[in-house]
Amino acid sequence: MPLFNSPAMRGPRPAGRPQGSVGGKTVAGSGASQSVPQGRGKGSKGLGLGKTSNLKRHRKILKDNIMAITKSDIRRLARRGGVKRISGMIYQETRDVMKAYLQSILKDCVLITEHSKRKTVTATDVVWALRRQGWPIYGFDQNALTKKVQPKKRF
Repeated sequence: MPLFNSPAMRGPRPAGRPQGSVGGKTVAGSGASQSVPQGRGKGSKGLGLGKTSNLKRHRKILKDNIMAITKSDIRRLARRGGVKRISGMIYQETRDVMKAYLQSILKDCVLITEHSKRKTVTATDVVWALRRQGWPIYGFDQNALTKKVQPKKRF
């Protein structure tokens, strides 16, 4: 019995499927598969352009984005807070608390934005929402940037 399996030992190739070769090496894309574009997959024409000419609507699949906060992210925050050992049930509870906190802040941001008849939430809206909830954040005060400090007069 031979130690390897060569193409010559497999027998004759069927007549319906020619395969090109250069120097004993088979050439990719030669033969009957010339009409199919290679390497682009089934959606090569774009969304909604398939066998039928009717355009189809591409709907985004909604998922719970809070799961993007990984176990490692939560562990890193806990380490920064001085926690040494973390229980396994903490991770989902942390995600739930963070989601509720962000929802309350974003709700206030949207209220402030709608009240001022705008469609874009700005950084000052977030500062006002945090201040309203009792969590003031410093460093974003616009008045501090525009104030000019008057030098003291010496007599």
